[in-house]
Amino acid sequence: MALSISNTKPFSLTSLSSSNRQYWSIAQDPALASSFLQNADNYRNKDDNTSCFGVQHVNKYLEVCRNVLRNVVAEEEEDAFEGLSMIDTVQRLNIDYHFQEEIEAILRRQYVRYITHGEYGHHEELHVVALRFRLLRQQGYYVAPDVFNKFKDEEGKFNKELSEDIEGLMALYEASQLNIEGEDALDEAGNICEQLLNAWEKDRDNINHARVVGNTLGHPHHKSLASFMAKEFFDNSQGSSGWLNDFLQLAKMDFNMTQSMHQMEIAQISKWWGDLGLAKELKFARNQPLKWYICSMVCLVDPDLSEERVELTKPISLIYIIDDIFDVHGTLEELTLFTEAINKWDFGALDQLPEYMKICFKALYDITEEISQKIYRKHGSNPLDSLRKTWASLCNAFLVEAQWFALGQSPKSKDYLENAIVSSGVHVVLVHTFFLLGQRITEETEDLVENMPGIISSPATILRLWDDLGSAMDESQDGRDGSYIEYYMKEHQDCSIKEAREKVVNMISDAWKRLNKECLSPNPFPATFTKASLNIARMVPLLYNYDENHGLPSLEEHVKSVLYESVSM
Repeated sequence: MALSISNTKPFSLTSLSSSNRQYWSIAQDPALASSFLQNADNYRNKDDNTSCFGVQHVNKYLEVCRNVLRNVVAEEEEDAFEGLSMIDTVQRLNIDYHFQEEIEAILRRQYVRYITHGEYGHHEELHVVALRFRLLRQQGYYVAPDVFNKFKDEEGKFNKELSEDIEGLMALYEASQLNIEGEDALDEAGNICEQLLNAWEKDRDNINHARVVGNTLGHPHHKSLASFMAKEFFDNSQGSSGWLNDFLQLAKMDFNMTQSMHQMEIAQISKWWGDLGLAKELKFARNQPLKWYICSMVCLVDPDLSEERVELTKPISLIYIIDDIFDVHGTLEELTLFTEAINKWDFGALDQLPEYMKICFKALYDITEEISQKIYRKHGSNPLDSLRKTWASLCNAFLVEAQWFALGQSPKSKDYLENAIVSSGVHVVLVHTFFLLGQRITEETEDLVENMPGIISSPATILRLWDDLGSAMDESQDGRDGSYIEYYMKEHQDCSIKEAREKVVNMISDAWKRLNKECLSPNPFPATFTKASLNIARMVPLLYNYDENHGLPSLEEHVKSVLYESVSM
Protein backbone atom coordinates (compact mmCIF):
# COMPACT_ATOMS: atom_id res chain seq x y z
CA MET A 1 0.00 0.00 0.00
CA ALA A 2 1.63 3.22 -1.15
CA LEU A 3 1.35 6.59 0.57
CA SER A 4 0.60 9.10 -2.16
CA ILE A 5 1.35 12.83 -2.25
CA SER A 6 -1.62 15.08 -2.96
CA ASN A 7 -3.39 14.35 -6.24
CA THR A 8 -0.39 14.27 -8.55
CA LYS A 9 1.19 11.25 -6.82
CA PRO A 10 4.72 11.64 -8.21
CA PHE A 11 6.23 10.11 -5.06
CA SER A 12 5.33 7.34 -2.66
CA LEU A 13 6.69 5.30 0.17
CA THR A 14 7.40 1.88 -1.20
CA SER A 15 5.20 -1.00 -0.12
CA LEU A 16 5.42 -1.73 3.58
CA SER A 17 5.62 -5.42 2.73
CA SER A 18 8.90 -4.92 0.92
CA SER A 19 12.42 -4.95 2.31
CA ASN A 20 12.92 -2.98 5.52
CA ARG A 21 15.63 -0.88 4.02
CA GLN A 22 13.25 0.38 1.34
CA TYR A 23 10.50 1.64 3.68
CA TRP A 24 11.73 5.18 3.24
CA SER A 25 12.95 5.23 -0.34
CA ILE A 26 11.23 7.56 -2.80
CA ALA A 27 9.58 6.18 -5.91
CA GLN A 28 9.43 8.89 -8.57
CA ASP A 29 7.33 9.27 -11.69
CA PRO A 30 9.34 11.82 -13.77
CA ALA A 31 6.36 12.58 -16.01
CA LEU A 32 4.48 14.10 -13.09
CA ALA A 33 7.33 15.84 -11.32
CA SER A 34 7.32 19.00 -13.45
CA SER A 35 3.71 19.95 -12.67
CA PHE A 36 4.35 19.08 -9.04
CA LEU A 37 7.33 21.44 -8.91
CA GLN A 38 5.32 24.19 -10.63
CA ASN A 39 2.71 24.04 -7.88
CA ALA A 40 5.44 24.37 -5.28
CA ASP A 41 6.94 27.33 -7.14
CA ASN A 42 3.57 29.07 -6.82
CA TYR A 43 3.93 28.83 -3.05
CA ARG A 44 7.34 30.46 -3.12
CA ASN A 45 6.06 33.33 -5.28
CA LYS A 46 3.68 34.87 -2.78
CA ASP A 47 2.97 37.86 -5.04
CA ASP A 48 1.58 35.69 -7.83
CA ASN A 49 -2.14 36.50 -7.97
CA THR A 50 -2.77 33.37 -10.04
CA SER A 51 -1.32 31.10 -7.37
CA CYS A 52 -3.50 28.06 -6.84
CA PHE A 53 -3.03 28.42 -3.12
CA GLY A 54 -4.97 31.66 -2.82
CA VAL A 55 -2.15 33.58 -1.18
CA GLN A 56 -4.21 36.75 -0.96
CA HIS A 57 -6.84 34.87 1.03
CA VAL A 58 -4.14 33.61 3.38
CA ASN A 59 -2.73 37.11 3.83
CA LYS A 60 -6.21 38.37 4.67
CA TYR A 61 -6.60 35.82 7.48
CA LEU A 62 -3.04 36.43 8.61
CA GLU A 63 -3.72 40.15 9.03
CA VAL A 64 -6.97 39.47 10.91
CA CYS A 65 -5.19 37.11 13.32
CA ARG A 66 -2.24 39.43 13.76
CA ASN A 67 -4.58 42.27 14.68
CA VAL A 68 -6.28 40.07 17.27
CA LEU A 69 -2.94 39.49 18.99
CA ARG A 70 -1.88 43.12 18.58
CA ASN A 71 -5.05 44.21 20.34
CA VAL A 72 -4.07 41.99 23.27
CA VAL A 73 -0.63 43.61 23.31
CA ALA A 74 -2.16 47.10 23.20
CA GLU A 75 -4.53 46.49 26.11
CA GLU A 76 -2.97 47.78 29.32
CA GLU A 77 -5.29 45.68 31.47
CA GLU A 78 -5.83 42.80 29.11
CA ASP A 79 -7.48 39.54 30.05
CA ALA A 80 -4.34 37.61 30.96
CA PHE A 81 -5.86 34.22 30.30
CA GLU A 82 -7.20 35.16 26.86
CA GLY A 83 -3.76 36.27 25.72
CA LEU A 84 -2.17 33.10 27.07
CA SER A 85 -4.89 31.00 25.49
CA MET A 86 -4.26 32.62 22.10
CA ILE A 87 -0.55 31.86 22.32
CA ASP A 88 -1.27 28.26 23.28
CA THR A 89 -3.66 28.00 20.35
CA VAL A 90 -1.29 29.31 17.67
CA GLN A 91 1.46 27.03 18.99
CA ARG A 92 -0.76 23.97 18.84
CA LEU A 93 -1.98 24.97 15.37
CA ASN A 94 1.71 25.25 14.36
CA ILE A 95 1.37 28.81 13.08
CA ASP A 96 3.20 30.59 15.90
CA TYR A 97 6.10 31.45 13.57
CA HIS A 98 3.83 34.14 12.06
CA PHE A 99 3.40 35.92 15.40
CA GLN A 100 6.75 35.88 17.20
CA GLU A 101 6.79 39.60 17.95
CA GLU A 102 3.27 39.59 19.39
CA ILE A 103 3.94 36.44 21.43
CA GLU A 104 7.13 37.90 22.87
CA ALA A 105 5.39 41.17 23.78
CA ILE A 106 2.57 39.39 25.63
CA LEU A 107 4.86 37.00 27.50
CA ARG A 108 7.42 39.67 28.36
CA ARG A 109 4.66 41.69 30.04
CA GLN A 110 3.55 38.60 31.95
CA TYR A 111 7.13 37.93 33.06
CA VAL A 112 7.65 41.52 34.21
CA ARG A 113 4.56 41.20 36.38
CA TYR A 114 5.89 37.95 37.81
CA ILE A 115 9.33 39.28 38.77
CA THR A 116 7.81 42.54 40.07
CA HIS A 117 5.26 40.92 42.36
CA GLY A 118 7.20 37.75 43.26
CA GLU A 119 4.35 35.51 42.19
CA TYR A 120 1.37 35.94 39.98
CA GLY A 121 -2.35 35.59 40.33
CA HIS A 122 -3.18 35.00 44.01
CA HIS A 123 -6.72 34.08 43.05
CA GLU A 124 -6.19 32.50 39.65
CA GLU A 125 -7.17 28.93 38.94
CA LEU A 126 -4.66 26.15 38.50
CA HIS A 127 -5.02 25.87 34.72
CA VAL A 128 -4.21 29.59 34.28
CA VAL A 129 -1.16 29.49 36.55
CA ALA A 130 0.12 26.30 34.93
CA LEU A 131 -0.41 27.58 31.38
CA ARG A 132 1.46 30.81 32.13
CA PHE A 133 4.28 28.82 33.76
CA ARG A 134 4.63 26.60 30.69
CA LEU A 135 4.48 29.38 28.11
CA LEU A 136 7.00 31.53 29.96
CA ARG A 137 9.47 28.69 30.34
CA GLN A 138 9.03 27.70 26.70
CA GLN A 139 9.95 31.30 25.82
CA GLY A 140 13.12 31.04 27.91
CA TYR A 141 11.86 32.89 30.99
CA TYR A 142 12.60 31.20 34.31
CA VAL A 143 9.62 30.90 36.64
CA ALA A 144 10.08 29.11 39.97
CA PRO A 145 7.83 26.11 40.73
CA ASP A 146 6.77 27.74 43.99
CA VAL A 147 3.99 29.49 42.04
CA PHE A 148 2.09 26.24 42.58
CA ASN A 149 2.47 26.32 46.38
CA LYS A 150 -0.87 28.07 46.86
CA PHE A 151 -2.57 24.91 45.59
CA LYS A 152 -1.02 22.83 48.39
CA ASP A 153 -2.12 22.18 51.95
CA GLU A 154 -0.12 22.75 55.14
CA GLU A 155 1.67 19.43 54.63
CA GLY A 156 2.87 20.47 51.19
CA LYS A 157 0.51 18.16 49.31
CA PHE A 158 -1.81 19.31 46.54
CA ASN A 159 -5.34 20.02 47.71
CA LYS A 160 -7.65 17.03 47.32
CA GLU A 161 -10.31 19.01 45.50
CA LEU A 162 -7.90 19.43 42.59
CA SER A 163 -8.43 15.76 41.74
CA GLU A 164 -11.65 16.75 39.93
CA ASP A 165 -10.13 19.81 38.21
CA ILE A 166 -9.29 17.98 34.98
CA GLU A 167 -8.42 21.12 33.04
CA GLY A 168 -6.06 22.19 35.82
CA LEU A 169 -4.48 18.73 36.07
CA MET A 170 -3.82 18.61 32.32
CA ALA A 171 -2.27 22.09 32.40
CA LEU A 172 -0.07 21.18 35.39
CA TYR A 173 0.99 17.92 33.74
CA GLU A 174 1.95 19.89 30.61
CA ALA A 175 3.86 22.40 32.75
CA SER A 176 5.78 19.66 34.56
CA GLN A 177 7.38 18.62 31.26
CA LEU A 178 9.57 21.74 31.44
CA ASN A 179 11.16 20.81 34.75
CA ILE A 180 14.90 21.11 35.30
CA GLU A 181 17.30 19.34 37.65
CA GLY A 182 16.54 19.81 41.34
CA GLU A 183 12.83 20.48 40.93
CA ASP A 184 11.60 17.40 42.77
CA ALA A 185 8.29 19.03 43.69
CA LEU A 186 7.49 19.61 40.03
CA ASP A 187 8.42 15.99 39.27
CA GLU A 188 6.02 14.88 41.99
CA ALA A 189 3.28 17.14 40.64
CA GLY A 190 3.67 15.61 37.18
CA ASN A 191 3.48 12.08 38.57
CA ILE A 192 0.36 12.88 40.62
CA CYS A 193 -1.34 14.47 37.61
CA GLU A 194 -0.51 11.47 35.47
CA GLN A 195 -2.03 9.05 38.01
CA LEU A 196 -5.19 11.11 38.50
CA LEU A 197 -5.71 11.70 34.78
CA ASN A 198 -5.19 8.03 33.96
CA ALA A 199 -7.77 7.06 36.56
CA TRP A 200 -10.20 9.72 35.31
CA GLU A 201 -9.78 8.65 31.69
CA LYS A 202 -10.65 5.01 32.46
CA ASP A 203 -13.80 5.92 34.40
CA ARG A 204 -15.36 8.21 31.78
CA ASP A 205 -17.84 7.26 29.07
CA ASN A 206 -17.39 10.51 27.13
CA ILE A 207 -15.09 9.39 24.32
CA ASN A 208 -14.14 12.92 23.24
CA HIS A 209 -13.14 14.03 26.75
CA ALA A 210 -11.21 10.80 27.31
CA ARG A 211 -9.41 11.29 23.99
CA VAL A 212 -8.29 14.81 24.93
CA VAL A 213 -6.96 13.57 28.28
CA GLY A 214 -5.28 10.59 26.63
CA ASN A 215 -3.68 12.86 24.06
CA THR A 216 -2.32 15.13 26.79
CA LEU A 217 -0.74 12.17 28.59
CA GLY A 218 0.63 10.57 25.45
CA HIS A 219 1.70 13.73 23.65
CA PRO A 220 2.40 16.64 26.01
CA HIS A 221 3.00 19.74 23.91
CA HIS A 222 6.56 20.43 25.04
CA LYS A 223 7.76 16.94 24.11
CA SER A 224 5.79 16.59 20.86
CA LEU A 225 6.27 17.88 17.33
CA ALA A 226 3.67 20.58 16.71
CA SER A 227 3.70 19.91 12.96
CA PHE A 228 2.73 16.28 13.60
CA MET A 229 0.05 17.10 16.18
CA ALA A 230 -1.64 20.08 14.49
CA LYS A 231 -4.28 18.01 12.71
CA GLU A 232 -5.45 16.60 16.03
CA PHE A 233 -6.00 20.15 17.24
CA PHE A 234 -7.81 20.97 13.99
CA ASP A 235 -10.30 18.21 14.76
CA ASN A 236 -10.77 19.30 18.36
CA SER A 237 -11.42 22.91 17.25
CA GLN A 238 -14.09 22.22 14.66
CA GLY A 239 -17.25 24.29 15.11
CA SER A 240 -15.40 27.05 16.95
CA SER A 241 -16.20 30.74 16.51
CA GLY A 242 -14.59 34.11 17.04
CA TRP A 243 -10.84 34.42 17.07
CA LEU A 244 -10.33 30.67 17.44
CA ASN A 245 -12.10 30.06 14.13
CA ASP A 246 -9.96 32.72 12.43
CA PHE A 247 -6.77 31.08 13.70
CA LEU A 248 -8.08 27.66 12.66
CA GLN A 249 -8.82 28.76 9.09
CA LEU A 250 -5.38 30.34 8.79
CA ALA A 251 -3.77 27.17 10.15
CA LYS A 252 -5.52 24.96 7.60
CA MET A 253 -4.40 27.12 4.70
CA ASP A 254 -0.91 27.34 6.13
CA PHE A 255 -0.80 23.55 6.54
CA ASN A 256 -1.66 22.94 2.87
CA MET A 257 0.78 25.56 1.61
CA THR A 258 3.60 24.25 3.78
CA GLN A 259 2.81 20.71 2.70
CA SER A 260 3.27 21.74 -0.94
CA MET A 261 6.60 23.34 -0.06
CA HIS A 262 7.74 20.12 1.61
CA GLN A 263 6.68 18.14 -1.44
CA MET A 264 8.80 20.40 -3.62
CA GLU A 265 11.74 19.82 -1.30
CA ILE A 266 11.21 16.05 -1.51
CA ALA A 267 11.36 16.35 -5.31
CA GLN A 268 14.72 18.14 -5.01
CA ILE A 269 16.05 15.52 -2.60
CA SER A 270 14.89 12.73 -4.90
CA LYS A 271 16.75 14.21 -7.86
CA TRP A 272 19.87 14.91 -5.81
CA TRP A 273 19.93 11.40 -4.33
CA GLY A 274 19.40 9.78 -7.72
CA ASP A 275 22.14 11.87 -9.33
CA LEU A 276 24.53 11.10 -6.46
CA GLY A 277 24.26 7.37 -7.21
CA LEU A 278 25.26 6.04 -3.80
CA ALA A 279 22.21 3.74 -3.65
CA LYS A 280 23.51 1.91 -6.73
CA GLU A 281 27.16 1.90 -5.68
CA LEU A 282 26.62 0.93 -2.02
CA LYS A 283 23.86 -1.65 -2.17
CA PHE A 284 24.48 -2.80 1.41
CA ALA A 285 23.61 0.64 2.79
CA ARG A 286 20.20 2.04 3.61
CA ASN A 287 18.32 3.84 0.84
CA GLN A 288 15.98 6.08 2.82
CA PRO A 289 16.05 9.66 1.53
CA LEU A 290 12.50 10.37 2.67
CA LYS A 291 13.33 9.41 6.26
CA TRP A 292 16.46 11.57 6.13
CA TYR A 293 14.46 14.48 4.81
CA ILE A 294 11.93 14.10 7.65
CA CYS A 295 14.78 14.62 10.12
CA SER A 296 15.77 17.91 8.48
CA MET A 297 12.10 18.92 8.18
CA VAL A 298 11.54 18.67 11.94
CA CYS A 299 14.86 20.39 12.73
CA LEU A 300 14.18 23.44 10.58
CA VAL A 301 10.46 24.11 10.80
CA ASP A 302 10.20 27.66 9.45
CA PRO A 303 8.79 27.41 5.90
CA ASP A 304 11.26 30.08 4.78
CA LEU A 305 14.16 27.69 5.49
CA SER A 306 13.48 25.57 2.41
CA GLU A 307 17.01 25.67 1.01
CA GLU A 308 18.45 24.91 4.43
CA ARG A 309 16.24 21.82 4.84
CA VAL A 310 17.39 20.44 1.49
CA GLU A 311 21.05 21.06 2.35
CA LEU A 312 20.73 19.56 5.84
CA THR A 313 19.28 16.35 4.40
CA LYS A 314 22.59 15.72 2.63
CA PRO A 315 24.83 15.30 5.71
CA ILE A 316 22.04 13.38 7.45
CA SER A 317 22.06 10.87 4.59
CA LEU A 318 25.82 10.49 4.90
CA ILE A 319 25.58 9.79 8.63
CA TYR A 320 23.40 6.78 7.85
CA ILE A 321 25.61 5.61 4.96
CA ILE A 322 28.82 5.86 6.97
CA ASP A 323 27.13 4.19 9.93
CA ASP A 324 26.27 1.22 7.69
CA ILE A 325 29.87 1.03 6.47
CA PHE A 326 31.09 0.78 10.05
CA ASP A 327 28.23 -1.29 11.39
CA VAL A 328 27.68 -3.98 8.77
CA HIS A 329 30.29 -3.96 6.02
CA GLY A 330 33.84 -2.74 6.66
CA THR A 331 36.67 -4.74 8.22
CA LEU A 332 38.48 -3.25 11.18
CA GLU A 333 41.58 -2.61 9.08
CA GLU A 334 39.55 -0.86 6.38
CA LEU A 335 37.62 1.17 8.95
CA THR A 336 40.83 2.31 10.61
CA LEU A 337 42.27 3.54 7.31
CA PHE A 338 38.96 5.16 6.36
CA THR A 339 38.87 7.04 9.67
CA GLU A 340 42.44 8.22 9.14
CA ALA A 341 41.44 9.57 5.73
CA ILE A 342 38.50 11.46 7.24
CA ASN A 343 40.74 12.98 9.90
CA LYS A 344 43.31 14.04 7.31
CA TRP A 345 40.62 15.09 4.79
CA ASP A 346 42.99 13.79 2.13
CA PHE A 347 42.32 11.66 -0.96
CA GLY A 348 45.91 10.48 -0.79
CA ALA A 349 45.07 8.44 2.31
CA LEU A 350 42.58 6.32 0.33
CA ASP A 351 45.01 4.30 -1.79
CA GLN A 352 44.71 1.09 0.23
CA LEU A 353 40.94 1.24 0.63
CA PRO A 354 38.28 -0.67 -1.33
CA GLU A 355 36.41 1.18 -4.07
CA TYR A 356 33.16 1.58 -2.08
CA MET A 357 34.99 3.50 0.66
CA LYS A 358 36.60 5.77 -1.93
CA ILE A 359 33.16 6.48 -3.39
CA CYS A 360 31.77 7.33 0.05
CA PHE A 361 34.71 9.55 0.95
CA LYS A 362 34.43 11.45 -2.34
CA ALA A 363 30.70 12.03 -1.73
CA LEU A 364 31.39 13.26 1.81
CA TYR A 365 34.24 15.48 0.64
CA ASP A 366 32.30 17.03 -2.25
CA ILE A 367 29.08 17.59 -0.30
CA THR A 368 30.88 19.17 2.67
CA GLU A 369 32.88 21.46 0.39
CA GLU A 370 29.73 22.42 -1.53
CA ILE A 371 27.71 23.19 1.61
CA SER A 372 30.58 25.24 3.02
CA GLN A 373 30.79 27.31 -0.15
CA LYS A 374 27.03 27.92 -0.17
CA ILE A 375 27.17 29.10 3.45
CA TYR A 376 30.13 31.35 2.62
CA ARG A 377 28.34 32.94 -0.33
CA LYS A 378 25.15 33.51 1.67
CA HIS A 379 26.53 34.47 5.09
CA GLY A 380 30.16 35.50 4.55
CA SER A 381 31.89 32.85 6.66
CA ASN A 382 33.26 29.46 5.66
CA PRO A 383 32.60 26.67 8.21
CA LEU A 384 34.61 23.98 6.38
CA ASP A 385 37.15 23.46 9.15
CA SER A 386 34.42 23.05 11.77
CA LEU A 387 32.42 20.65 9.60
CA ARG A 388 35.52 18.54 8.93
CA LYS A 389 36.17 18.28 12.66
CA THR A 390 32.64 17.07 13.38
CA TRP A 391 32.90 14.37 10.70
CA ALA A 392 36.24 13.28 12.15
CA SER A 393 34.70 13.09 15.64
CA LEU A 394 31.83 10.98 14.34
CA CYS A 395 34.08 8.51 12.53
CA ASN A 396 36.45 8.31 15.50
CA ALA A 397 33.47 7.33 17.67
CA PHE A 398 32.28 4.79 15.09
CA LEU A 399 35.78 3.29 15.04
CA VAL A 400 35.87 2.94 18.84
CA GLU A 401 32.66 0.89 18.66
CA ALA A 402 34.05 -1.22 15.82
CA GLN A 403 37.19 -1.92 17.87
CA TRP A 404 35.13 -2.97 20.89
CA PHE A 405 33.20 -5.41 18.73
CA ALA A 406 36.20 -6.78 16.83
CA LEU A 407 38.21 -7.34 20.01
CA GLY A 408 35.26 -8.73 21.98
CA GLN A 409 35.48 -5.97 24.55
CA SER A 410 32.66 -4.87 26.85
CA PRO A 411 33.21 -1.24 27.83
CA LYS A 412 31.97 0.27 31.05
CA SER A 413 28.45 1.62 30.57
CA LYS A 414 29.71 5.14 31.31
CA ASP A 415 32.43 4.87 28.65
CA TYR A 416 29.96 3.40 26.18
CA LEU A 417 27.51 6.27 26.65
CA GLU A 418 30.17 8.98 26.37
CA ASN A 419 31.23 7.57 23.01
CA ALA A 420 27.67 6.76 21.89
CA ILE A 421 26.58 10.36 22.37
CA VAL A 422 29.09 11.27 19.65
CA SER A 423 28.28 8.29 17.41
CA SER A 424 24.57 9.21 17.54
CA GLY A 425 25.29 11.75 14.80
CA VAL A 426 23.33 14.49 16.56
CA HIS A 427 26.49 16.59 16.85
CA VAL A 428 27.01 16.50 13.07
CA VAL A 429 23.38 17.41 12.39
CA LEU A 430 23.27 20.36 14.80
CA VAL A 431 26.66 21.78 13.82
CA HIS A 432 25.52 21.80 10.18
CA THR A 433 22.23 23.37 11.32
CA PHE A 434 24.10 26.07 13.23
CA PHE A 435 26.07 27.18 10.20
CA LEU A 436 23.20 26.80 7.73
CA LEU A 437 21.31 29.30 9.92
CA GLY A 438 24.08 31.82 9.26
CA GLN A 439 25.66 31.61 12.71
CA ARG A 440 29.36 32.04 13.44
CA ILE A 441 31.57 30.73 16.21
CA THR A 442 31.94 33.28 19.01
CA GLU A 443 33.44 33.18 22.50
CA GLU A 444 30.05 32.07 23.82
CA THR A 445 29.59 29.29 21.24
CA GLU A 446 33.19 28.13 20.74
CA ASP A 447 32.48 24.80 22.51
CA LEU A 448 29.97 23.89 19.81
CA VAL A 449 32.46 21.98 17.66
CA GLU A 450 35.14 20.85 20.10
CA ASN A 451 33.34 19.98 23.33
CA MET A 452 29.67 19.42 22.48
CA PRO A 453 27.69 21.70 24.84
CA GLY A 454 24.53 20.59 26.61
CA ILE A 455 22.27 21.95 23.87
CA ILE A 456 23.75 19.14 21.69
CA SER A 457 24.77 16.44 24.19
CA SER A 458 21.31 16.37 25.80
CA PRO A 459 19.30 15.44 22.67
CA ALA A 460 22.14 13.10 21.67
CA THR A 461 21.82 11.33 25.03
CA ILE A 462 18.05 11.07 24.61
CA LEU A 463 18.45 9.61 21.12
CA ARG A 464 21.07 7.05 22.10
CA LEU A 465 19.24 5.83 25.21
CA TRP A 466 15.89 5.62 23.40
CA ASP A 467 17.62 3.55 20.72
CA ASP A 468 19.04 1.28 23.39
CA LEU A 469 15.61 0.83 24.96
CA GLY A 470 14.34 -0.77 21.74
CA SER A 471 13.89 -4.51 21.94
CA ALA A 472 14.10 -4.94 18.16
CA MET A 473 17.39 -4.46 16.36
CA ASP A 474 17.54 -1.23 14.38
CA GLU A 475 15.86 -2.03 11.05
CA SER A 476 17.11 -5.63 11.24
CA GLN A 477 20.55 -4.49 10.16
CA ASP A 478 22.32 -7.37 11.99
CA GLY A 479 24.94 -4.90 13.13
CA ARG A 480 27.62 -4.67 15.79
CA ASP A 481 26.02 -2.21 18.17
CA GLY A 482 26.01 -2.84 21.88
CA SER A 483 23.68 -1.05 24.24
CA TYR A 484 23.82 0.79 27.54
CA ILE A 485 21.46 -1.77 29.07
CA GLU A 486 23.70 -4.67 28.03
CA TYR A 487 26.86 -3.13 29.47
CA TYR A 488 25.14 -1.86 32.62
CA MET A 489 23.81 -5.34 33.42
CA LYS A 490 27.27 -6.83 32.95
CA GLU A 491 28.58 -4.37 35.55
CA HIS A 492 25.67 -5.04 37.91
CA GLN A 493 25.11 -8.79 37.90
CA ASP A 494 22.18 -8.60 40.32
CA CYS A 495 20.29 -6.10 38.16
CA SER A 496 17.23 -7.35 36.25
CA ILE A 497 16.34 -6.25 32.75
CA LYS A 498 13.34 -4.39 34.19
CA GLU A 499 15.55 -2.47 36.62
CA ALA A 500 18.06 -1.65 33.90
CA ARG A 501 15.32 -0.33 31.63
CA GLU A 502 13.90 1.79 34.45
CA LYS A 503 17.34 3.29 34.96
CA VAL A 504 17.54 4.20 31.28
CA VAL A 505 14.07 5.77 31.40
CA ASN A 506 15.21 7.90 34.36
CA MET A 507 18.39 8.86 32.50
CA ILE A 508 16.29 10.03 29.54
CA SER A 509 14.19 12.10 31.94
CA ASP A 510 17.36 13.65 33.39
CA ALA A 511 18.63 14.47 29.89
CA TRP A 512 15.35 16.25 29.15
CA LYS A 513 15.81 18.30 32.34
CA ARG A 514 19.29 19.34 31.20
CA LEU A 515 17.94 20.25 27.78
CA ASN A 516 15.15 22.31 29.36
CA LYS A 517 17.73 24.22 31.38
CA GLU A 518 19.86 24.86 28.30
CA CYS A 519 16.85 26.47 26.62
CA LEU A 520 16.28 28.99 29.41
CA SER A 521 17.70 32.50 29.08
CA PRO A 522 20.45 33.55 28.87
CA ASN A 523 21.10 31.28 25.92
CA PRO A 524 23.89 32.13 23.42
CA PHE A 525 22.13 30.30 20.58
CA PRO A 526 19.36 31.68 18.34
CA ALA A 527 15.80 30.50 18.88
CA THR A 528 15.80 28.58 15.58
CA PHE A 529 18.81 26.55 16.71
CA THR A 530 17.36 25.90 20.16
CA LYS A 531 14.15 24.70 18.53
CA ALA A 532 16.11 22.39 16.24
CA SER A 533 17.75 20.79 19.28
CA LEU A 534 14.39 20.39 21.02
CA ASN A 535 12.77 18.95 17.91
CA ILE A 536 15.45 16.28 17.54
CA ALA A 537 14.64 15.17 21.09
CA ARG A 538 10.92 15.32 20.31
CA MET A 539 11.31 13.16 17.22
CA VAL A 540 13.36 10.43 18.90
CA PRO A 541 10.43 8.32 20.17
CA LEU A 542 9.07 8.19 16.63
CA LEU A 543 12.44 7.27 15.12
CA TYR A 544 12.99 4.31 17.45
CA ASN A 545 9.49 3.00 18.11
CA TYR A 546 9.98 -0.20 16.10
CA ASP A 547 7.33 -2.88 15.82
CA GLU A 548 7.92 -6.64 15.59
CA ASN A 549 8.59 -6.28 11.85
CA HIS A 550 11.28 -3.67 12.44
CA GLY A 551 8.99 -1.01 10.99
CA LEU A 552 8.05 2.43 12.29
CA PRO A 553 4.25 2.49 12.01
CA SER A 554 3.74 5.60 14.15
CA LEU A 555 6.24 7.66 12.16
CA GLU A 556 4.84 6.34 8.90
CA GLU A 557 1.33 7.46 9.86
CA HIS A 558 2.54 10.94 10.83
CA VAL A 559 4.46 11.27 7.56
CA LYS A 560 1.43 10.16 5.59
CA SER A 561 -0.72 12.74 7.36
CA VAL A 562 1.71 15.66 7.19
CA LEU A 563 3.15 15.20 3.71
CA TYR A 564 0.49 13.40 1.70
CA GLU A 565 -2.96 14.29 3.02
CA SER A 566 -4.11 17.89 2.62
CA VAL A 567 -6.66 19.51 4.91
CA SER A 568 -10.14 20.36 3.63
CA MET A 569 -11.23 23.94 4.26
